[in-house]
Amino acid sequence: MNNLVEKFNEYGHWRDNVRLALQRYRDGVQEFDLSDAATEQRMQQAIARLADDKLSIAFVAEFSRGKSELINSIFFAGYGQRIVPTSAGRTTMCPTELLYDETFPPSIRLLPIETRAEAQSTSDFKGQNHQWTVLPLDTTSADGMLEAFKQVGMTKRVPVEEAVRYGLYDAQDDDAGMTVDIDGTVEISQWRHAIVNFPHPLLKQGLVIVDTPGLNAIGTEPELTLNLIPNAHAVLFILAADAGVTKSDIDIWRNHIGNSGSGRMVVLNKIDSMWDELSTSEQIDSQIAAQVSSVAQTLSLSEQQIFPVSAQKGLVGKINHDQALLTRSRLPVLETALSTELLPARQEIIRSQLQSEINAMTSSRLALLSSRSRNVVEQLMELKSLRGKNRTILEHMMTRIDLEKREFDGSLFKLQATRSVFARLSAEVFSHLGMAVLKQNVILTREAMEKSRFSAGLRQAVRDFFEKTLHSIQKSSQKTDEIGEMMSVMYRKFSTEHALALSAPMPFSLEKYVKEIEMIEQIYQKQFNATAIMTTPQVVLMQKFFDSIASRVRQCMLQANRDVETWLKVVMAPLEAQIGEHKNQLKRRRKSLEKIHEATDSLEEKVQVFEQMQLELDTQRVALMRLENDLHAAILAPLAGYKAAA
Repeated sequence: MNNLVEKFNEYGHWRDNVRLALQRYRDGVQEFDLSDAATEQRMQQAIARLADDKLSIAFVAEFSRGKSELINSIFFAGYGQRIVPTSAGRTTMCPTELLYDETFPPSIRLLPIETRAEAQSTSDFKGQNHQWTVLPLDTTSADGMLEAFKQVGMTKRVPVEEAVRYGLYDAQDDDAGMTVDIDGTVEISQWRHAIVNFPHPLLKQGLVIVDTPGLNAIGTEPELTLNLIPNAHAVLFILAADAGVTKSDIDIWRNHIGNSGSGRMVVLNKIDSMWDELSTSEQIDSQIAAQVSSVAQTLSLSEQQIFPVSAQKGLVGKINHDQALLTRSRLPVLETALSTELLPARQEIIRSQLQSEINAMTSSRLALLSSRSRNVVEQLMELKSLRGKNRTILEHMMTRIDLEKREFDGSLFKLQATRSVFARLSAEVFSHLGMAVLKQNVILTREAMEKSRFSAGLRQAVRDFFEKTLHSIQKSSQKTDEIGEMMSVMYRKFSTEHALALSAPMPFSLEKYVKEIEMIEQIYQKQFNATAIMTTPQVVLMQKFFDSIASRVRQCMLQANRDVETWLKVVMAPLEAQIGEHKNQLKRRRKSLEKIHEATDSLEEKVQVFEQMQLELDTQRVALMRLENDLHAAILAPLAGYKAAA
């Protein structure tokens, strides 16, 4: 088992332990009758986040850099042969995702290239199963899997006009004419996208491998530029050790990878081409070090981010159990760096997301339990103070409770007015953030793009789209801020006037969605920042990019809508839970006094009952705090071999 596989397994165990601790806490909350709809929803979301957690690694390179061989050597050496096809020239013609989804059988799903003629992105098509060609994947046969994987390299020849319609041929490109056959056809990929559903141990743990074609596909397939590469947790940019950094490599790095986030590594592959039998090992190491230094300088990186390897020799070393060859390939160094870079960073993201949710949830449950305990203590003290008191005193105490109830009911009447304002502001949030607004914005933008074939008009239409989208989020944000401030006032009112144990309401911000929309716009600007008039293929490509932009923004806005909806459900939940608890306690106190008023001999029995209730609540508090501590310990537990997060 290599280091990367081992660390992925540890990461999977960490997630499993957190999920079990969360389920135990959930069981305890339900057992102690502390659950409500909002708490249950947050529990389910936290558990779902752990279950759906994915870690994406994108492999990016021009063709003939050994990218497919590197994937084989890191992930599939255990099969004893190559699984991802490798040969001279192009072997990956379309973007390919390797993942595992238990809802589908092992298979290769292929999206026909003809879908590029439609105004939908690859992400849009992922929900349309009928659009995909599905081939079964026999995981028991390595040869059968190899044959199935070859589908991603399939091509076909089409007329130039058809290739232009797909945005895959630019007549203004001097090199494009060389690809036209004597019959006026050009070679294109048969497929637009491939998804390989494969029950590999790492893929079962949530790993997603993204195998990308070369520069041409990265520049023409918006799904790669806008989604798969920017969202990857790690990007391995593969160069050839003998060639170093070529012009096309620099284009890919500068336009699509270099500044797109953390977890970016450069792999200097095929160092075995420098293993000269006439040179000493020291001389070879010196040559490799010089190439590493040159690449680091060209790409403005530190040498620690450059990993010289021989994927082919590493694969052979693993299959033949040749440890010396594997060590010489330097592949284990890359695997260790990859696990060290990727997994703790991903764990910290999930950890911080869970901590913020769970802290709010556990504090509200403890507050509710504390409120119950405080009320029991107050009633117990009240009952004990009645020993030897006459009926007049009892009547006076019942009158005082009635007065307290009337005051509380008055506050509830004011709360009802707040609920009306809450409902109005909530409706206003969705009037700006709702999907109907975005849909209309997309339609108007497409119409504007179709009317204008000049570069300035096309770019202005897309700029207007982003401006309107950001304006919608900002207007919604103003309304959520108003709701948050209103709820803070109401929380303070009930805490002060009725001694309810309430902390500040759960905060909320749409800022992360503003940043995501701005990031999408930056990618678009980088892709289409030229001032020259566009050719017809470039116009087609720009329209395809807008289709993907609209899809990506739609996903962002859908998630924003879900988050707002969830927040609106939970922001009032602690207050309502405390109000319900306080109302019940007032009723119970009044009822207890009435019974004692009618039969004073039941006083001692009542005292005993409340003493038992106090004991049970103290026991529940200890148990709940233990479950909470266990949950936090599971979340904060570091992966083996890594230092715990501060």
